[in-house]
Amino acid sequence: MIKLVRIDDRLLHGQVAFAWSSHYSINIIVVANDNAAEDVTKQMALKMAKPTGAKLYIKSVKETIDILPKLLDPKFNALIVVESAVDAAELVLASDAITSVNVGGIRMAEGKRMISRAVAVNEKDIQFLQKIENKGIEVEIRQVPNDKKQIFKDLV
Repeated sequence: MIKLVRIDDRLLHGQVAFAWSSHYSINIIVVANDNAAEDVTKQMALKMAKPTGAKLYIKSVKETIDILPKLLDPKFNALIVVESAVDAAELVLASDAITSVNVGGIRMAEGKRMISRAVAVNEKDIQFLQKIENKGIEVEIRQVPNDKKQIFKDLV
């Protein structure tokens, strides 16, 4: 079962690996990122951030879409992490299995504006997050499970 789809431009790190994994008893983490799927050095770094007891798969976004039906098995508590709103929209638009998207961290950069303490968006991000919402999927912003949930559409 897919427990969480998270947008975080750092992909897998302490917050994701431990706070969210503990909160949902995650036993499978899928990093859906085209660059990481091809970069051996990045894969090594991601493997070091993996919590004990969870299996880590590093796949392209397309490969992740292909395995989404397998992740619906009730024996799995899956966390899917993507780097961008574009990648999250691609997953959501390809499957009815995703019911919510968590935006956890998108760093500030030129052309972006802060909408929460850890999320900065540009017009492209907004466009793709709205595509997700238009499918009836909740887009919520929280860094960790204990944070107050903020709804994306209320912040833009």
